[in-house]
Amino acid sequence: MSDPQPLQFEIPPHLAGQRLDQALAELLPDYSRARLQLWIKAGKVQIDGETRRPRDKLRGGEQVAVQAENEAQVTWEAEDIPLDIVYEDESIMVINKPAGMVVHPATGNYTGTLVNALLHHDASLKDVPRAGIIHRLDKDTSGLLVVARTLVAHNSLIKQLQARTVKREYEAVVTGLMTAGGTVKAAMGRHPVHRTRMAVLTRGGKEAVTHYRVLERYRAHTHIRVRLETGRTHQIRVHMAHIRYPLVGDPVYGGRLRLPPQSSEVLTETLRHFNRQALHAAQLGFDHPQNGQPVEWTAPLPADMRNLLAVLAEDLAEHADA
Repeated sequence: MSDPQPLQFEIPPHLAGQRLDQALAELLPDYSRARLQLWIKAGKVQIDGETRRPRDKLRGGEQVAVQAENEAQVTWEAEDIPLDIVYEDESIMVINKPAGMVVHPATGNYTGTLVNALLHHDASLKDVPRAGIIHRLDKDTSGLLVVARTLVAHNSLIKQLQARTVKREYEAVVTGLMTAGGTVKAAMGRHPVHRTRMAVLTRGGKEAVTHYRVLERYRAHTHIRVRLETGRTHQIRVHMAHIRYPLVGDPVYGGRLRLPPQSSEVLTETLRHFNRQALHAAQLGFDHPQNGQPVEWTAPLPADMRNLLAVLAEDLAEHADA
């Protein structure tokens, strides 16, 4: 097989003044910073047609070409796993991912992932970086994500993500009674102690912006709609916990279970056994890589979140006259 075509994109203005390796780590989050540094030193990264050092500063607007090596994909195997395909054409696929499915093979999860399923559906995805997956969803987050089937589509969608023009909206259920919507602007990075977690950082974090609005209030919980302006790992989960409205069921950032007073057995058991973050990628939109026309999809809430909301609504009704 011939070497894959380089990833090509432009350094956005907000990364002016950043080191080359830092900027690439933000723009190509699916690759580790250590790997990106190796590629830079090996001459596999060109800035305006020239090689640079990892520490060289950027001014913004440079044209970048990265000869991404996908050697990790050699061990990725196709598996006959059902896919909920919302849309597909020769350039893209839009998938409604179920909660519980890991996106990329990694230590402890080499099989049963979305990538394994995609390679069975379309073997040519082995020639696209990261099997065409442009953005991730956490294992226990359900909903929409886009897959690029060609390098042209991949480059187009990466550029749109960088320009923050990809529309990504989520529905979530949080603990606590929100009075109104708002925006969280809080830089994020790896937790300084617990390295598998992310955290809001006062220094050294990457810009992270989350917009949210209230859809429905219950006695002690709120159903919200969330729009991502940036796409940091665990961003919604961390930001909501940061403002003290953690997602229901979040095993990492959710804290202890909190029940409304005089909760029924049904509500208590529903909340106690909701064992994943109540988060669903409900809407996805971007400009189609082939013709530039805006396209958009929605995915209804999965059964577990619909049941959770129904139980919360029933609890609210039962205590309406109390």
